[in-house]
Amino acid sequence: MATTFFPDARDFQVGTLNFNFTSNSHSSSAGGPLKELASRVAVGAIHDSAERCDAPKCQPETRVAVQDDLYSWIVDGDRESEPPKKMTWVTGPAGSGKSAVMGSLAERCAPDGLLGATFFFTSWSASIGRRRKTAFVTTIAHQLAEHREDLKNAISNAIENKPSIFEKNLHTQMETLVLAPLREVALQSDRPGLRGAIIIDGVDECEAEQYHDTTSAGTWAKLIRANAQDQLEILQVLRAASSDPSFPFRILVASRPERVFREFFDPENDAASFAKKLDLHEDYNADVDINLFFEVHFTQIRRRYNLPPSWPPPGAIRTLVENASGQFIYAATVIRFLDMGLREPPKVLLEAILEAGTRVLSSNPLEQLDVLYSHILESGPDPPRSVLWIRAMELLSLSTAATNLFLEADPGSNEGEHLLGNLHSLIRIPRTSDTTHYGAYHKSLFDFLEDPGRCGKLYLEESEICAFIWDQFICACASSVSSGSAHSKVLPTPASVDWFMIRARGIIASRRVESGAVAFSVIWDRLLGSCLACCGPPEKWIVLHNRGLRG
Repeated sequence: MATTFFPDARDFQVGTLNFNFTSNSHSSSAGGPLKELASRVAVGAIHDSAERCDAPKCQPETRVAVQDDLYSWIVDGDRESEPPKKMTWVTGPAGSGKSAVMGSLAERCAPDGLLGATFFFTSWSASIGRRRKTAFVTTIAHQLAEHREDLKNAISNAIENKPSIFEKNLHTQMETLVLAPLREVALQSDRPGLRGAIIIDGVDECEAEQYHDTTSAGTWAKLIRANAQDQLEILQVLRAASSDPSFPFRILVASRPERVFREFFDPENDAASFAKKLDLHEDYNADVDINLFFEVHFTQIRRRYNLPPSWPPPGAIRTLVENASGQFIYAATVIRFLDMGLREPPKVLLEAILEAGTRVLSSNPLEQLDVLYSHILESGPDPPRSVLWIRAMELLSLSTAATNLFLEADPGSNEGEHLLGNLHSLIRIPRTSDTTHYGAYHKSLFDFLEDPGRCGKLYLEESEICAFIWDQFICACASSVSSGSAHSKVLPTPASVDWFMIRARGIIASRRVESGAVAFSVIWDRLLGSCLACCGPPEKWIVLHNRGLRG
């Protein structure tokens, strides 16, 4: 449509007319700096987000000692240290309850005005913001802006003065969006001082940002960043913040004891920056809390299923507590398994769990969890294929409907429910029509399945998983095309790489795909990024695939 500048004008002349059209690439001019900040936030990573509605919390009256110790440190700090040490590390093995403690601590601090900000990383979130570092500082700054009006104004001014800040590295973002505004607020002596906690959980699950094409076989392929690099960058940024005299908050970092964290928080490397670490497994005896957890939930199950007061049998809880070896994930998994509504009553399920536990003769604290995982997975109708589904879902991270469409060998067979119906205690399974994702309740399930020494005969090589994904991809495409020779078990002979690529892409792009076109496109993008990366170029996959068929 043409633009009219002088509608209905008559009989006039214009000598020299200059128009200057300007645009601002930063949306902060249109929506304001804080709206621009809000668009860069990983909302699901905040402690009370909707995405974390099912996140683990401490059972009432459990983990009281550890929560009290952390709360006391937030309020009082290390009175004997000068300058104050404003950063500490909360650690423990997978399943020891770190995320539950951090979540419960955040809920305890918030009503008292002692919660500055939170960020809960997780590697299986559908939101990339919770898996990577990009939105880390902006999410912290966004919460601080909501903390107090004067801090909100200072952060807004910082963004307005430097609108390109969102494209800078984490150190620059922390200085501009957090530290500089805090210094500005600290100079205003008429306001009470800020205090409280910034709680960061699951940093060990942060994935590395990749700034180059990692699927290429060229020079850039050598520049693949490791997860530990970005995790270390986050730790360094937090240490720099905690060392700033104007930074008023206590920082709590919770993670598993991976090497990058052990080295970073090692007192021999830097004794002046950190308060004493807190190890949930070594510093606290969780047995009493786990015992209470079992007692409360067994009472609920007994009432729900109208079981006699004598259930569970004498010694059962004591045995389960011993089996847990301080791992709350074991206790939570047992309760989910007993209360998932299987055809077998809880009494029978409990007997199976106790019987499985008697086979263990090891000091490994995760051995009982491994036995439990093995028992539950092997209770399904087809354990190997169930594991294939679980590992494929981990790689693809698709919605429920797209996953079913892609992974079911026979469309309409409801294979997902058939394979995973007995695994609700391990896998979060949304409704078929749901747009949310399948997901494990705890990352320790993937750790278990990826370690052949732990999962034994359930172990699958990555090449097997990738071959399965490719196989299902062809099957899914072929099932939606009325004609064509593409099928899932035998590639055309001779098998041409060019034919395979052109055929697969053609199926996706064509109008002949009756359903799931968007899902197929998403799957294809993920295959290029994940499957080709782990099982090599298509030539290698075809060799592996055909070799497997002959075997």
